[in-house]
Amino acid sequence: MTARLPTITSLAELTGFIGDDVYLRWSQGPEADEASTSRDSLTGVELPGLSASPLHIEPWWGDRSRELWVARRLFDYRHLRDLRGPGVRAWVLRGAEVGRGPDNEPLVRCLDALAWVADSALRECSALVGAQRSDEWGPLDRSNSDH
Repeated sequence: MTARLPTITSLAELTGFIGDDVYLRWSQGPEADEASTSRDSLTGVELPGLSASPLHIEPWWGDRSRELWVARRLFDYRHLRDLRGPGVRAWVLRGAEVGRGPDNEPLVRCLDALAWVADSALRECSALVGAQRSDEWGPLDRSNSDH
């Protein structure tokens, strides 16, 4: 299944996947996730689904850039690629929400794997987020936080 997934190469292409039941996930892919769920990294508790970021646009976003919306979704958890090791990458899935995780993220059951996200889209994401020039915003990376 994984080898046959199409690859999204740009943010514009990723916006075509926006939908109420569409999510972005960072992992080794749908085959690796098929028989597992996510775990809370603080306590080790097994969660009832896979942690994912929703790709639907909230009404308050209005007519702002759809590319910036999906760039934020990619940017938020891009550190997981390095944190979780080789083979981890972003991919898009259609899923059913089964709960909320400890960071209030959706926990989903994958219904259909839709596409991989290419490095070219990730570079575009970083450039677009960087162009916003916000000193108060960044990825949701806790690996460098003080304990």
